[in-house]
Amino acid sequence: MSDAPGRSQASSHRSPQGGGHPVNALSEFKATRAPAGDIEASHWQGGPVDCSACEYAALRDRPGEQGCEPGHACMQDVYARRIDRFFRWHPEQGDRQLGHPYFEVRAIAARHANVFRLASLMDDPDETVRLQIALRLPQQLLGRMAHDPHREVRIRVAQRLETAELAAMRNDSDYGVREWVARRLPLALLPTMARDPDRAVRLIVAQRLEMPALLILLSDRSPEVRRTVAERLPAPLLPRLMADTDWRVRWEVAQRADPSLLDPLREDDDPLVRQCVLERQDTRQALSLVPGVPHG
Repeated sequence: MSDAPGRSQASSHRSPQGGGHPVNALSEFKATRAPAGDIEASHWQGGPVDCSACEYAALRDRPGEQGCEPGHACMQDVYARRIDRFFRWHPEQGDRQLGHPYFEVRAIAARHANVFRLASLMDDPDETVRLQIALRLPQQLLGRMAHDPHREVRIRVAQRLETAELAAMRNDSDYGVREWVARRLPLALLPTMARDPDRAVRLIVAQRLEMPALLILLSDRSPEVRRTVAERLPAPLLPRLMADTDWRVRWEVAQRADPSLLDPLREDDDPLVRQCVLERQDTRQALSLVPGVPHG
């Protein structure tokens, strides 16, 4: 959540209907202990903070973190950092403020509220609030947020959802969500993502797939994916990639395949591939002349 006031004040749907804000009454209370030179306290609806109109006005007389402080730890402030500090000083207030009209208050209150109270905010109109809910919601309810309209919320769901339930998110419209699914999906189901339309997702699949499922990606359209396959493929199968159109894939083959099989690459179009082949074959030949030293 940002401390910038622009988003907090710009959208009319975030402010309750009603009259204006009361006149500043800070002068009636003790001087603030907020850091000198900090941004002036500002009410989330606009205008100055009015402690006399606050339901927590009685806290102003309490010392330190037992109380509150305009411009430093205040639930009325527009800045999320100050709201957060208020709830860290008074986490027991989280349950009471889940219905607050300001989205930042609801979102921060959700960090401290009883987890069994969070279900009421699963359909909150603000994605910032729903994001906090997705971070704490019990597993038995979390799957219901897998179709949230905001990608960041769905990403958090994919990060937390029990792996057995992740399959339902394999076809999410956002590649970032599918990336997390690919990272956590059980290996038995991972081959079903080998044809994902996004290269970054298939790259993760290539990094995790085991044989023989890894062979699915031998002819992937992305050179980066095929190179990952070449890095992980059993050495005896590497000649299958020897004629790959991308020099980086052929270079991986030259690095890992048995030198005795690399003759077709001695005249490769790429100088780095040719150099790698010659160096490996020269090393193999030198080792073959040393008695008792295995070579291959």
